[in-house]
Parts: sequence; structure tokens; C-alpha cells
Amino acid sequence: MKFNVCLWLLLLTSRIAAPAADYRDFDQPPHDYWKRTPTDRFSRWMTNLNAGRVELDYSGEKAFVTSVLKSLDIPATSQMLLFSTTSLQLSLISPRSPRALFFNEDVYLGYVVNGKIEIVSVDPDLGAVFYIFDIPRNGQPPRPERATRCMNCHAREDTGYVPGLVVKSVIPGPRGGSLESFRQEQSGHAVPLHQRFGGWYLTGAGTFTNHLANFYGQSTPQGILRQPLQPGASFNYDRYLVPSSDLLPQLLHEHQIGFVNRAAEATYRTRTCLFEGGGKLTAAHTATLDQQARSLTRYLLFADEVPLPKGGVAGDPEFKRDFASVRRLGPGGASLKDFELRTRLFQHRCSYMIYSLAFQGLPPELKQRVFTRLAQALDSATPDAEYAYLPATEKQTLRSILKATLPELPKSW
Repeated sequence: MKFNVCLWLLLLTSRIAAPAADYRDFDQPPHDYWKRTPTDRFSRWMTNLNAGRVELDYSGEKAFVTSVLKSLDIPATSQMLLFSTTSLQLSLISPRSPRALFFNEDVYLGYVVNGKIEIVSVDPDLGAVFYIFDIPRNGQPPRPERATRCMNCHAREDTGYVPGLVVKSVIPGPRGGSLESFRQEQSGHAVPLHQRFGGWYLTGAGTFTNHLANFYGQSTPQGILRQPLQPGASFNYDRYLVPSSDLLPQLLHEHQIGFVNRAAEATYRTRTCLFEGGGKLTAAHTATLDQQARSLTRYLLFADEVPLPKGGVAGDPEFKRDFASVRRLGPGGASLKDFELRTRLFQHRCSYMIYSLAFQGLPPELKQRVFTRLAQALDSATPDAEYAYLPATEKQTLRSILKATLPELPKSW
């Protein structure tokens, strides 16, 4: 039976503020989801694996997972642990055996102890592509297969009917299942913090307590009774790669998924518009693409980011080091990956996801509109009221970083 990858990426995607569209035919022209050859990073990894160019460690389950992460450039320090049974591997998941999740900008990996490895890899044309494979027990290379039933969860109303990423925040029951669900049809850095992390373990939160992590619920006549769960109390961290489920990776994970979903829907909308117009854009299509570009630009520039908890976020030092190890440096060493963490995530508020495959794969008709909107938003000489929250100095810094690190910017920039 193929795997229905309703995996950890169940952080319900936010529908972009544009006219409603139905992409139930994502597998039909012009999208042809199942007919196109994926070009995502994990597909390329499989090609290299089959050619003997990937070295993996088969000495044990934990060693194998570590080697897969290393070969995909995914930091083990990005580990997040969740115990909600929002996966087909639900029989293996519980507060005593949480699922571990890891990610970089383009690939998301889920691991269940004594279970399978789940992959969601972002394709520049297709959106989310799903894979599943057993952890080898005999020293033979893994045999990932592309999941076919994942669209039951990942290409429905919660994702705008395009293949996207989904993350849930729920109150899990004591025997599995969800008693209540939150932040439906929302994803990204605008989701209120008090609606996040339900069904997840959370460490490194400091005095931040207004969240849904670290408890399960019991139904009573008076309502749902919350029972606390201390991370590491009912399971052994030695079974996992790092002894944490840190707040900072979870904040970045949310930010990334919000962008990937918006970019995927915008890509499908653009392709539909061009298909309907025979390669040309009607006035209605032009308005749709303009709206998509505005929405993506606002997201890239953190226009609706919710403030961090009072007192800020410390962040695991090793994760911060790993995250910063692939910085693209602008003038003076400034980078889009420079943390702020007192009131917001980043010092320079343009998302590093502008370097990701999700952005790089945007259709030219849409990407050029985003570049135009970015130029307008970051123009200090003619301020745009929509981006008044960005000081002139920050706009200038962002322009200089982007000009130095994004070769495809128009020459007029």
C-alpha cells in the first residue's frame, strides 16, 4: 500500500488573498503533476544514490538517519519532535515515541523510531513531492518510492488544491486522535503563537507559555482537561539525534512552509492563466498575477509577522551555527540569515527563502512582477505606505544584500 504522507507538514496552508480557484485537476494539463519528471533535490539525491555517489552508514538505525540527513545537507539540530498521530505511522507515534522532523530550505524529513523515513521535497514546478522508504536492515541501499495517495491530505482545500505542505496544531487525545484543531487553513509567520505547536514537544521556550505544546487532552463533562507532558520525561532522548525540540527551528519551519505554500499556489495560478489565455494574459489574468506578486512580496518582507514572545527567543546555539553556515553575504557581511530574535526573527526583513527552489522556480511572468514589487517596496526615495514598518536604513541594507546575492535580479534594480 502506498503511503498517505499526511506527515508532520500538516501546518495548514494559508490561502492567498486572491479569487478562489479550484485545482482538483493538478494532474491534468497544464500541470500534469504525475507526468512531469521531478527535479526536486531528493529526486536528484536518489539518482546519485543509485549511481553510488552517496555514502550512507548502515551500522544502525540512528547512524543511518544521521547519514541521510548529512547527505541532504539537513542539519540534525533542526530536529523537532511531535506526538500527535497525524501520520499513517500513527500506530508507532505517541508521547513515549514522538516522531522526529528535520528540514532545510528545500527538503523535509520525518523519522519514526522502528518505522519509516518520510520525505517531502519541494519541486520548482510541481510544489511538494512525497516519498517514503523503509530503513534498511540488511545493508542494502534504501528504495524510496514516490507516494501516490498523499494528495488526500496535501492537495485539497487546505492547500488551495495544489500539492503543498500542511502542519497541524491539535490537542491530541490520550489514545491518539485529535480532540480539537487550531489555525485551520493558515500557515506562516502570521499565525498567532498561541495557536501553534499543539501535539508537539517544545524546548527552549524560556518564559513563553502561551502556546499549545507539551500536553495532551482528556474529554470530561466540563470540557477538555489538559495533562502536561515534560519533553524527555516519557521517552529517552538517546533514541534521537539531539536532546531537544527547540523553539527556534519550529518558528523557522512555520515561516518556510508559509512561503512554500504561497509560492506553489502562485505557480499553479500563473500556469493556469497562461494556459487559459493560450500563452497570453488577459486583463483578468494580469490582475490575478499582480495580486499574487503583491502577496508573495508582503510575505517575503515579513509584513504580517507576529511578534516574538516577550523577552525574545534564545535559540539553540548549535542550530543557529548550522543555520548560519550557508549564509549569502552582502556588503559588510550582512545576510538575510542574520537573526534578531528580540522582537522578530531576522535583523534584515527579507526572507532567505528567496534563494530556495520554491522561489527560483516561479514562472518568469510572476517572478518579474515580484521583483518589481520588491523594488517599489524597498524604494526609500518614494516610500510605499504598505511597507512603512521598514526603516529607510533597513530598506537600503536589503537592497544591497539582494543585489549582491541574487544574480537574477533585473539590471534596472
